[in-house]
Amino acid sequence: MKKLLYTLSAVVLLGVSFADAKVEKLVVSGPFASVSHPILHMIETNALKDVADKVEFRVWKNPDELRAMAIKGDVDFVAVPTNTAATLNNKGVDIKLLSVSVWGILGMISRDNTLKTLKDFKGKKIAVPFRADMPDIVFKQLAKKEGLDPQKDFELVYVATPADAMQMLIMRRVDHALLAEPAVSMALRKTKSFPVSVVAPDLYRSVDLQEEWGKVFGTKGDIPEAGVAVMGHIKDEHLIKRFQEEYAKSLEWYKTNQKEAGKLAAKTLTMLNEDAVADSIAHVRLKNVPAQEAKKELEFFFETLKAEEPKSIGEKLPQESFYYGK
Repeated sequence: MKKLLYTLSAVVLLGVSFADAKVEKLVVSGPFASVSHPILHMIETNALKDVADKVEFRVWKNPDELRAMAIKGDVDFVAVPTNTAATLNNKGVDIKLLSVSVWGILGMISRDNTLKTLKDFKGKKIAVPFRADMPDIVFKQLAKKEGLDPQKDFELVYVATPADAMQMLIMRRVDHALLAEPAVSMALRKTKSFPVSVVAPDLYRSVDLQEEWGKVFGTKGDIPEAGVAVMGHIKDEHLIKRFQEEYAKSLEWYKTNQKEAGKLAAKTLTMLNEDAVADSIAHVRLKNVPAQEAKKELEFFFETLKAEEPKSIGEKLPQESFYYGK
């Protein structure tokens, strides 16, 4: 928030340290995706009760919506794809990346269980959400590295949202799609349940784009895809530290309590299916790495995105101050 209201009476009257001051309300925003789910656990367990009287979660549905919230000062911390955070930073929004927590969320899903590589998809019709955004760019860059021409070798059908891609799969308008978790797991769940299974035969997990990334670039396959960030008006370093600590703890809880995590995510984000969320956790690369420690991987990732679509990171690498910690 532009003006966080601190309960400072204890500070003034009793000489309590500034670190003991609390905000009346902390607003955290994120998408429906996995990167947001640990925040729901933080709120459910009142993990930040020592620094905030209330923590509110707000969903953002697209980068423009997030940018509007940031400009108005309506949000304090955000869960966000790393390239979206970089774009906001390059557009003048005061945002600092705290850590990267999602290192693999992208995969191909297909009705043909014999397709094991991107080359196997040559000539296929593929539904792809979000034209020229991160998943699309990663797919294209990997295809090019493997000697394929994304424009000529695939029939890419762009749709507005992952839900649209899932609908095309279910209605058999396409047999293949590029999706991020938990959308992959939701599509698999949907096509195995009556009456949808009558229309759409079983779908299968196919190419893991993180594994392909590792083969192409000679890495472990981790892609710094999403994390959490703090807005520039938050100056209290103790508050930021507590948020980082509790997010890291909740991420570990999320990884090891898949069934309960699915229930919690579906309770708050009602468009999600709790079983699908639980399924998805085993297929997402989750580890919390401070932004400064992940800087090398982030800059390589940003350079790769920039080579395909400069607008995807705001035309240039973010400045040093983007990486919280220095």
